[in-house]
Amino acid sequence: MFSGVTGLLNRGHKIKGTVVLMRKNVLDINSLTSVGGVIGQGFDILGSTLDNLTAFLGRSVSLQLISATKSDANGKGKLGKATFLEGIISSLPTLGAGQSAFRIHFEWDDDMGLPGAFYIKNFMQTEFFLVSLTLEDIPNHGSIYFVCNSWIYNAKHYKIDRIFFANQTYLPSETPSPLAHYREEELHNLRGDGTGERKEWERIYDYDVYNDLGNPDSGDNHARPVLGGSDTYPYPRRGRTGRKPTKKDPNSESRSDFVYLPRDEAFGHLKSSDFLTYALKAVSQNVVPALESVFFDLNFTPNEFDSFEEVHGLYEGGIKLPTDIISKISPLPVLKEIFRTDGEQVLKYPPPKVIQVNKSAWMTDEEFVREMLAGVNPNVICCLKEFPPQSKLDSQVYGDHTSKITKEHLEPNLEGLTVEEAIQNKKLFLLDHHDSIMPYLRRINSTSTKAYASRTILFFSDDKTLKPLAIELSLPHPEGDQHGFVGQVYEPALEGVESTIWLLAKAYVVVNDSCYHQLVSHWLNTHAVVEPFVIATNRHLSVVHPIHKLLYPHYRDTMNINALARQSLVNDGGIIEKTFLWGRYSMEMSSVIYKDWVFTEQALPNDLVKRGMASWDSASPHGVKLVVDDYPYAVDGLEIWTTIKTWVQDYVNLYYTTDDTLTQDSELQAWWKELVEVGHGDKKNESWWPKMQARDDLIEVCTILIWIASALHAAVNFGQYPYGGLILNRPTLSRRLMPEKGSSEYDELVKSPQKAYLKTITPKLQTLIDLSVIEILSRHASDELYLGERDNPNWTSDVKALEAFKKFGNKLAEIEQKLSQRNNDEKLRNRHGPVQMPYTLLHPSSKEGLTFRGIPNSISI
Repeated sequence: MFSGVTGLLNRGHKIKGTVVLMRKNVLDINSLTSVGGVIGQGFDILGSTLDNLTAFLGRSVSLQLISATKSDANGKGKLGKATFLEGIISSLPTLGAGQSAFRIHFEWDDDMGLPGAFYIKNFMQTEFFLVSLTLEDIPNHGSIYFVCNSWIYNAKHYKIDRIFFANQTYLPSETPSPLAHYREEELHNLRGDGTGERKEWERIYDYDVYNDLGNPDSGDNHARPVLGGSDTYPYPRRGRTGRKPTKKDPNSESRSDFVYLPRDEAFGHLKSSDFLTYALKAVSQNVVPALESVFFDLNFTPNEFDSFEEVHGLYEGGIKLPTDIISKISPLPVLKEIFRTDGEQVLKYPPPKVIQVNKSAWMTDEEFVREMLAGVNPNVICCLKEFPPQSKLDSQVYGDHTSKITKEHLEPNLEGLTVEEAIQNKKLFLLDHHDSIMPYLRRINSTSTKAYASRTILFFSDDKTLKPLAIELSLPHPEGDQHGFVGQVYEPALEGVESTIWLLAKAYVVVNDSCYHQLVSHWLNTHAVVEPFVIATNRHLSVVHPIHKLLYPHYRDTMNINALARQSLVNDGGIIEKTFLWGRYSMEMSSVIYKDWVFTEQALPNDLVKRGMASWDSASPHGVKLVVDDYPYAVDGLEIWTTIKTWVQDYVNLYYTTDDTLTQDSELQAWWKELVEVGHGDKKNESWWPKMQARDDLIEVCTILIWIASALHAAVNFGQYPYGGLILNRPTLSRRLMPEKGSSEYDELVKSPQKAYLKTITPKLQTLIDLSVIEILSRHASDELYLGERDNPNWTSDVKALEAFKKFGNKLAEIEQKLSQRNNDEKLRNRHGPVQMPYTLLHPSSKEGLTFRGIPNSISI
């Protein structure tokens, strides 16, 4: 692009530019009036002395162009004269909410060549968000675009001036020599030196273990194990903050309200996702204490629902609370979209989708099983390959954990088949929550919660639906772990007390599934495993590297929401510990499960084959043949997976014409080496890591990563409130064991089955907290960017890359139409189920709010 430009720019030529930025806005949750106020109006607060647009005029902000084609005596791109922002542009059709545009003119002589980067200095006392710079009317060239999206603090905070590059794309070896130094210097700056406590304005990306979940200085009960850096508790790495260690445990990091993020990872407070983030924080810091005071300090209402109708009342009439409690919540306008109050005393939640058509359909066996294929946790069910089901627990420690489910439990309902024939014909399936919880079950049951390890066996009937055959509920052996376990098998029942017992048995299974979903499928397998990729990419792939440009949209806000989770959700005493069965052992248990995590098995086809839900078949459209054709998550997911992979192939092959091109890419090789050896360092010796020696390796890695951050996260996140908003359907706690005949609990089960069920599952306080949080997590922001979208059409200057991306977007639109048509096929019963919820979680697009659809680019909530 930069060849033959000598003489294009006449001496003394002025290059016209447009700078787009957002002024700093102070997000005070006590001053917001509405979501629209946050998003639509923005904030004009620049500090006590800099409070309007004129603050940017004069000599407040300077820019200095850097040549991409002409070098100085040291081989670095020549620097132009520093130039200051001029007047505001009153009308610019491309401006977004809260953005302002300014004119600027650069002096640029013909011996300077063509600009490819610029320095910027902020001389004000407050920061602003730099969106973009556009250079216009460059002779014989047209426009040059700089996509910035970065916070700019006062220049004194930076050891090296802030630099931005044009939207060109170069492999390291192809970088114009005048820009090579600047490219390397910027990466060095982003890596930092690994020391010191990080400051708000810094942009340093570094790694640390999860050592900030507990607070040992508050007592032993508040200490939590360090996750990562050991064989006992392996874990992906998080972003390093450098906070001081606690007094009692030098290996644990002290906690504070401020959690450092590389500044650009906390995007802009004008973003409505930031509104949701602050709403989540407000729930943790304001709403939970207020509700707890109702139930404990004021003794206002029993902590039990009396009937299923009272649960439904949360969405119909609401729940009455004392006016002083409502007054503590309602003055927080940031929560008004979440907490809908009626008058002065009623707290009301939106009806979850699972009961919008039929209030009781969730109780059916068909819906219980359908949600394993189309619910919020659809990637755990396996095809049964051996009978009886075996355990992978160490028999030297735990004894024999072979399932106690027998052929006699199953064969009466196998439509004439033997167990062996059903397995051979791939008609038996297993939802296994035995090994994951059993090692912790004794400790969990020593608290106020009471639970079982569970195994559920299902049969693929001739009517093309799955039917539950048996549920095994297991407890540790009373004489010690080495003696194995004590298990009880329950079978379906439609009438009498047996039907209530069966409903309870299903509830214990769902409690286990809810915990596994929240801590493993959702947190570990998406949020936690992606963060090392975010860090490694920023440390080793320049912004002009093609793979940085490919992956960047899929990192947006991930470190931000993960840091918030460590503050309010997965920490000691956080919302997860308060409201989910695993309690204080939640993160520790997810660490144990990470021991079996395999990156390449996160590819959807590999995952399906591993679970026996599909087999390799080159004749099938996506290379695999499903065992259950009506498996909505897999059917729709394979469409999205294949489309992502095609886009990645098209893009990667634009820049890597041979495998040698890839092996000689110094930035890419450093990125992958550090990702494996540090970011996921506890797994560094695993043989399954791609070697990054061929283009196929890179295509596989990028496809898996984009799949995890976009479609997989969407599938396990945005159904949380639609399904789990009805606590009856997806309870998160169990508090009593199965009643035994002759006990008072059994008598209650006979007389008042609903009360017995409600006293077993999540109680009222925890339900209100659950609903408050999962509604926030299930909402789409108004400025969400979905798969196939970018925040700036000028993200690259490469026309072929833009064409490939347009093809990607068009294909996603086609798929969305296809998925909608598929939902109209009445023969596909799992796509609606008894609750009449069309499966839309993997439809790429969405509107704002609770929509039960949409695939955002990244894990932003």
